[in-house]
Amino acid sequence: MEQLRQLAGKVISVNVGQPRLVEWRGQKVRTAIWKSSVEGRVMARRLNLDGDGQADLIGHGGENRAIMIYQIESYQYWQHLLGDEQYEMGWFGENLTVEGLADSEVCIGDRFRIGEAVVEVSQPRVTCYRLGIRTGRPEMPSLVVQHGRPGFYVRVLQEGTIGASDPIELLSSNQCRMSVASIDQLLYLGRHPADELERALSIDALSEGWKGSFRELLSAQRNGQLVGNPGLSQDINKEPWQGFKRLVVLSNDRESSDVRSITLAAPTGEPLPPFAPGQHIVLKTLGPNHEPLIRTYSLSGSPQGGSYRISIKREVGGAGSGYLQDLLQPDAEIDATAPRGSFKLDTESNDPIVLLSAGIGVTPLLSMLHGLANSQRQVYWIHGARDGDHLGFQSEFRALLSSLPNSKRLIAFSQPSERDVLGRDYDLSGRLDAHALRSLNLPKSADYYLCGPTQFLRMFQDWLSGSGISPGRIHVEFFGVSVPAKSATTHRQTNGEAVYTIALTRSNRILNWMNTSGNILELMEAEQIPVRWSCRVGVCHTCELGLLDGNVAYEPKPLDPPAAGHILICCARPTSNLALDL
Repeated sequence: MEQLRQLAGKVISVNVGQPRLVEWRGQKVRTAIWKSSVEGRVMARRLNLDGDGQADLIGHGGENRAIMIYQIESYQYWQHLLGDEQYEMGWFGENLTVEGLADSEVCIGDRFRIGEAVVEVSQPRVTCYRLGIRTGRPEMPSLVVQHGRPGFYVRVLQEGTIGASDPIELLSSNQCRMSVASIDQLLYLGRHPADELERALSIDALSEGWKGSFRELLSAQRNGQLVGNPGLSQDINKEPWQGFKRLVVLSNDRESSDVRSITLAAPTGEPLPPFAPGQHIVLKTLGPNHEPLIRTYSLSGSPQGGSYRISIKREVGGAGSGYLQDLLQPDAEIDATAPRGSFKLDTESNDPIVLLSAGIGVTPLLSMLHGLANSQRQVYWIHGARDGDHLGFQSEFRALLSSLPNSKRLIAFSQPSERDVLGRDYDLSGRLDAHALRSLNLPKSADYYLCGPTQFLRMFQDWLSGSGISPGRIHVEFFGVSVPAKSATTHRQTNGEAVYTIALTRSNRILNWMNTSGNILELMEAEQIPVRWSCRVGVCHTCELGLLDGNVAYEPKPLDPPAAGHILICCARPTSNLALDL
């Protein structure tokens, strides 16, 4: 306690920088991590220092991350550990290089006077791959966490000027006494004790982003379901079970000329857990040739129904759709994952909602319509099909729309038959296009959920973006005929290099991996497959994907391994053929 009260330091250097483009791995990266020392005094404002900027406003900047602080003692520590020459000031992307204020001693909520400004410690630095670019060491985002030297952000409580040689005075200290290093390691390393999570959540000064991660971890602890790191994973670890679980078929019902709905339940009869409207499950069985058959299907029924309904379209020439339609008869059993996926309805919003689909793409949006039943929200149901014989779920979506007092529908038939009645069965003859949607005067404040063939989605994505709809309001789920996973033990040799296949079950693609391909993330980048990532060294879990079949090895090893059935592609390499939920 006394040591904290005596915390003091001194500003060694004030560093600022604006976003710039730098060369990295053959591409241009926009970053502001290059900071340079400036002479004289600099004004510290609520959002940043004068003359400073941020390229990535999701991870940096804002009131809770106005100024980044790093210690000269950490500079010396890394020089000694890594054998580097002397670093220039701002080398670690910090705004203030200081003497003292060690991460192991400074606590979240501590308030300091620095020159004329008063600041409050809000959170540790969130490390990303740009720190590796700046220091020339890709492993640096992992090292600063492992060694308890992340640095920290402060919010500015009183604006004022700061200059080199200014003293740093501790004004007050948070009673919870959780240091920057301990908060950082509580999130990123493998131990997440409930009592420490509760202590962290009681700190008012801790930024809301970190609190949200700790709430997820604490909830998992209390529910006895702490697997992987739910504080870092976006949605992938919020599953009611890991891996595959045996389910039984309750019914197999005709929906249209080529679609059948399969309802799955727990063999023991207890209700299956609810799911988020829009999510999907993955099925695994042996195919007609006794090879593993893995398929992904959106859930099309009620999220609270206690069972899971999927709807399978029989594809011409498809290797699995017709087989599964015939195989999954009542009382048959099949292995399935828990509901997963980030394409899901925002049930907390009251904004208008547009559900736009074509063909079998209607299935996840139908579950959203179930989730909206009796809602007062303004709902637009827009769907394109060939004709009435190919339009499934007709009585179902009509009943659901009738429960919504503020709903509108637009059904388009590209080739209506003589039996189809305009105004009753459909509202538009022809394919859905921008002209048809323009006539609806769709609100810009709406959330848009799209699912259908690739060309359909790209057309409407471009049109919505060009119409001024915020990208954050456009949610897209691609679908297509999935690909079969190869045997997990089969591989071949090419010039002495092991070759494995990576089946992307939701993207209808199979990739070939060789020893020269690097990790899975690097292979996907080479194939121009968009995936999420940040640190690239197994720290942040941003790149986490579902592993449906196969095995991987890690290089480097993640600081906190993901749950069973998931991998971090930024540092994973196949040791067998793989099937990924992507």
